Amino acid sequence: MQKKILIVDDEIEVTDYLKMELEDNCKDFQVTCKNSGYEGLNRIMRGDIDLLLTDIAMPDMDGYELYSRTRELNENLPIIMMTGFGYDPSHVVVKSKKAGLHDIIFKPFEIQKLIDLIRKRISADNDC
Repeated sequence: MQKKILIVDDEIEVTDYLKMELEDNCKDFQVTCKNSGYEGLNRIMRGDIDLLLTDIAMPDMDGYELYSRTRELNENLPIIMMTGFGYDPSHVVVKSKKAGLHDIIFKPFEIQKLIDLIRKRISADNDC
């Protein structure tokens, strides 16, 4: 059974790349991409996502806002945040960790590290 992963990042190149890599390496992953926090939230509202992978820094809705709104809709949905910043000037990472976030991955990252993190958070049938 395929696991549905939603990737939210304002950079289309990032979402396209991650979708290609995840689906090529993991046949049991079905990846949907959205390029704004609001689009991502609308997709989450459908209720059929198994994991959310979101960027922290986005222009319309930052990762913390998407995280907290997602938690209001589904407190059990696994969420992984990714960021290219070593220093978080708006403290999104700190706020998210205090609110219960478990996983943050720093760009650039090896795709296998992301796959391992996703597998840790969701049960999936096939190995990548």
